[in-house]
Amino acid sequence: MSARSREISQLALFGGPAQPGDWRVRPSRRARRLAVRVLPGGMVEVVVPRGTLARAVQQFVVRHRRWIEYKVEQYRPRDGDAADRLPDSFRFPASGHGFSVRYRPHPGRLRLVAGPGTIEVSGDTARGALVRRLLQRFTMRFARAALGRRLEELSAATGLGYRRVQIRRQRTRWGSCSRQGTICLNACLLFQPPQVMDYLLLHELAHTRHMNHSRRFWSLVARLAPNWRALDAALMSGWREVPAWMLR
Repeated sequence: MSARSREISQLALFGGPAQPGDWRVRPSRRARRLAVRVLPGGMVEVVVPRGTLARAVQQFVVRHRRWIEYKVEQYRPRDGDAADRLPDSFRFPASGHGFSVRYRPHPGRLRLVAGPGTIEVSGDTARGALVRRLLQRFTMRFARAALGRRLEELSAATGLGYRRVQIRRQRTRWGSCSRQGTICLNACLLFQPPQVMDYLLLHELAHTRHMNHSRRFWSLVARLAPNWRALDAALMSGWREVPAWMLR
């Protein structure tokens, strides 16, 4: 990496809506112009062409500050917890399930055991990153069952078929549908209200009929979910309902 690239990578963007660690400046060989995006959780990433002066990056941030602040507020978790803080409890509003979390530290391998309404994590619980990964994996497994079951129900009710379902933990998408009929759903949908989750599932099922966002697509969505505009707006701000530990 050149000296100028190192200067950009280490740039401390002044002030702003996020905490210092939430900013990232990433030089890119493929970038032709400066760009900024805000990821769920409030991370601000500024992508710059290699060789860009630090002052140019600062000026770019100043010009887009209002948009950045709006997006950070939209994506920052409502719980306000730091991403490295482990939860004592959490809920999946989409399914109505809640869990209390108990930590039993002792030397040895980390294990997660889930029961009705409880989760026990035992082992070297001081390894926070690994504990978060266990909780994320539990959420993914739960989502595979709950979201998959609900998608099957809505598919049967609407007559809109699909080939298979995948569960992921995307950073920017709630879901997608391929031309082959594979529907990919974000496990973070579990943290949304049931009606918002249903809207996203219906949205993706509608894509099995129309692989675009044409007028015919939105007409179908409107038939499936008459109040889709309000639900779409709720989904856009739904990242705030996802706890910080799930976004890390």
